[in-house]
Amino acid sequence: MADFISGFWNMYVMGLVALSILFCIFVLVSNMTKREPGEVKLHGHVWDETLAEYNNPLPRWWLYLFWITIVFGIVYLVIYPGFGNHNADRGEHSQYYAEMKAADEKYGPIFAKYQDMDLMAVAADPEANAMGKRMFLTYCAQCHGSAAQGAKGFPNLTDDEWNWGGEPDTVKTTIMGGRMGVMPAFGAALGGEGVKDVANYVRSLSNLAHDSLRAQRGKEVFDTNCVACHGADGKGNPMLGAVNLTNKSWLYGSSEATIIETVTNGRQNQMPAFQEFLGDAKVHLLAAYVLSLSKEQK
Repeated sequence: MADFISGFWNMYVMGLVALSILFCIFVLVSNMTKREPGEVKLHGHVWDETLAEYNNPLPRWWLYLFWITIVFGIVYLVIYPGFGNHNADRGEHSQYYAEMKAADEKYGPIFAKYQDMDLMAVAADPEANAMGKRMFLTYCAQCHGSAAQGAKGFPNLTDDEWNWGGEPDTVKTTIMGGRMGVMPAFGAALGGEGVKDVANYVRSLSNLAHDSLRAQRGKEVFDTNCVACHGADGKGNPMLGAVNLTNKSWLYGSSEATIIETVTNGRQNQMPAFQEFLGDAKVHLLAAYVLSLSKEQK
């Protein structure tokens, strides 16, 4: 699991802060000039034809305010601590590490026990499912819903339809590495009528109401442009994530208008990867829970 509170980005931000403070000090020092005796001359810059500026040094009170701001910033960074807490025995960082260590000692053996088990065996374990459900509600419900029945653009995980395949190892691979599903746009290539024809043919594949004449013309369009991904029978290709067009499962909806929108503009879906964030053991439990959801529907 990547640790946000340490690493390259911390050093990057601290470096930018330090350079910014040094630059401010340089600007102030370079402007701390004394007032020269005699008549003050114009600076030489003119705005709006007649507006000129005397070549006077900045007022001392103004410079002092800038110095006070810089000193305040440095003190704040030390107390915050913006440049890291170098005392390992106190501070919120040490508390974080202590809590993480305690959690690993308490739950690590439990995760390890289930990680060594077959996924389907874990899916059948009530205690493992309870743990997997808590992780699902924390990390997955935002997209797939608390009941895992999905939403527009997000798959229903409680049925037997899988864009990338529903085998245990495949489901785990999906969670670990994420997925990128891309449906190219065909609007420019097919034109409005061609898109409408193929939309009616797609609706006919799942026995939805359609214009039979348009569906007949749409089959020719489909055979020319769509079979490479969705197959000649329209049942999709899990290797590509191409959806099955012959069932009742629709990511974005099955209306003619929605299918026309999909074919015209294309679609792009990304499932984020969780391996680095959760680790192998937690992903194993989460995958087992997802498999149990589909198993319950059989």
